[in-house]
Amino acid sequence: MLALMLIAQVAGPTLPATDRSDACQRAAVNAPVQGETLANQWIVDGGGYEARECLGLALANQRRWRDAASAFSAAAGDAEDKDEVRAANLWALAGNAWLAEGAPDRALTALDKAIAKETLEGLTLGETHLDRARARVSGGDEAGARADLDIAVRLAASDPFAWLLSATLARRMGDLPRAHRDIAEAVRLAGDDPAVQLELGNIAAVSGNADGARTAWERVITLAPGTARAATARQALAQFDTPTDTQDQ
Repeated sequence: MLALMLIAQVAGPTLPATDRSDACQRAAVNAPVQGETLANQWIVDGGGYEARECLGLALANQRRWRDAASAFSAAAGDAEDKDEVRAANLWALAGNAWLAEGAPDRALTALDKAIAKETLEGLTLGETHLDRARARVSGGDEAGARADLDIAVRLAASDPFAWLLSATLARRMGDLPRAHRDIAEAVRLAGDDPAVQLELGNIAAVSGNADGARTAWERVITLAPGTARAATARQALAQFDTPTDTQDQ
């Protein structure tokens, strides 16, 4: 019924643009197939970048990442043509969608454009640097990713994933003091996250702390039985002579 009500609301020719945007975005989140229909009609009616942003949101909520990235990119282009400050946010959304699609090169291009605008601030800027770090890691640019993560953990300090990725990269680059500091912050923020516990065990293992590694990896199995992370933790535990009594179910 919600989707039908929203369709009725936006169908009238006198509906203000802000109301149409609100209605479209609500549908994109709560009923994304209907939201896609509303957004496409709005595009036909000349909705511009706002309509294309709504389309991207509807597609993302259907996990159609490639289509969503294309819609957000088109929205960003439209916003640039109008010198709208919103263009940077839209490029950031496109980059995030390309990452979800598994296309880090395209993500990097979009995220570079977002950051180059120099209009993003605070948490949004921090999360965009975090996404660019992810793209750079996928491309083997560890030094570039390190620079992005240094910004991300400062501007998005409440995001445990920023600290987790920073700790993981520090471990891979051989900076164990940094790895320990950053994983401690990730644990403080999200100690029950299996990904955090898995990396905590990895860092403990390379630091020669077998007991700490065992405890963390067993915790992964407890937190997320039957998952890929639990399987990875169980495989890591196999290096120890003493078998664990924890059973993955």
